[in-house]
Amino acid sequence: MFNSICFVLSGANSKISSKSGNGLSSSSSSNSNSSYASSSSVPITPRSEGEILQSTNVKSFSFSELKSATRNFRPDSVLGEGGFGSVFKGWINEKTLEATKPGAGIVIAVKRLNQDGFQGHREWLAEVNYLGQLHHPNLVKLIGYCLEDEHRLLVYEFMPRGSLENHLFRRGSYFQPLSWNLRMKVALGAARGLAFLHSAETKVIYRDFKTSNVLLDSNYSAKLSDFGLAKDGPTGDKSHVSTRVMGTYGYAAPEYLATGHLTTKSDVYSFGVVLLEMLSGRRAIDKNRPTGEHNLVEWARPYLTNKRKIFRVLDSRLEGQYSIEGAQKAASLAFQCLLTEGRLRPSMEEVVSVLEQLLEIKNGGKKNQVEQKIHAQSFGSGSQRPRMRSLEDSASAKVAYPRPLASTLFE
Repeated sequence: MFNSICFVLSGANSKISSKSGNGLSSSSSSNSNSSYASSSSVPITPRSEGEILQSTNVKSFSFSELKSATRNFRPDSVLGEGGFGSVFKGWINEKTLEATKPGAGIVIAVKRLNQDGFQGHREWLAEVNYLGQLHHPNLVKLIGYCLEDEHRLLVYEFMPRGSLENHLFRRGSYFQPLSWNLRMKVALGAARGLAFLHSAETKVIYRDFKTSNVLLDSNYSAKLSDFGLAKDGPTGDKSHVSTRVMGTYGYAAPEYLATGHLTTKSDVYSFGVVLLEMLSGRRAIDKNRPTGEHNLVEWARPYLTNKRKIFRVLDSRLEGQYSIEGAQKAASLAFQCLLTEGRLRPSMEEVVSVLEQLLEIKNGGKKNQVEQKIHAQSFGSGSQRPRMRSLEDSASAKVAYPRPLASTLFE
């Protein structure tokens, strides 16, 4: 349990707030996941900042050490930027964790928070608390932190392929479309990360699941990052945690938006949105789309359970990479995760089970005549579709680090 961090998250990141308190900014069955689960013992009583920092198994860096590791935070070392500040590329010795020259040792990602007061510090401390104690293959590894004067920094393992958001939505020679198999692999990895957080031993609600927070390593294994908005799950006989609304517009569950009641099923809804983005190649919210297609969930929902119409939703760049059965199962899973009534949504353990089955389905084979006919009816002539190679065939492609979306709901 992580009740010890509750005080940290109360009121975090309150940059925009409406009169109602909800702010909008535009911009237990066993499965393979259980074998990955591991977390250190966590006290159940509230802890002070000092106790949080002392109990973590991560290094406390000095500001001068991180200046040296990042070449004084040079602009050409920037990996990404967001509301929190900037992420810089750096190098440290793998054994001693001391700063090294560029190209020597291991690569790290150093997040330097903007100096915007106590609220940013709360998120920084929450991240140290959670990632300093939780360890799982599908959570990004926190190596250390810096708390010195006004400086707040976090040091992570470097994720060479950047964010899922970049691969889905950015265009260019460095960002070829993810193949169907890679999308399902990423979805499964992210689902395992959430399932671990929701487990009886951990009971953490992630609260900000979105494509920019899913990072990819060199093998396209997904890892969840940015735990600044994470919150302890309900305890005892409580069904939910009451909070003011936080998260990102387009990903937050409807019942959470309406009531502020947060449950693990809130994360399941957010996962459904991301899965739908992966299936469609469309953003959750896109005002550049035609009228009626701005909100991805609202537009796609009617097609997800129709076997002949789901191809209107699927990314045309994926043609020929999936089986009909696989496409239907994936669309059905997204639909279940996006059910309006939270209690009817599957658990993340159940989501993991379905995705594991999806990966076992033989994909990429030639479609039979019926499948080809459905594609022709759904998409029209295939001759107009551009041919683009998959990222599976471009392992050496250069990938930028995540640039988080600006559209966020704040307390």
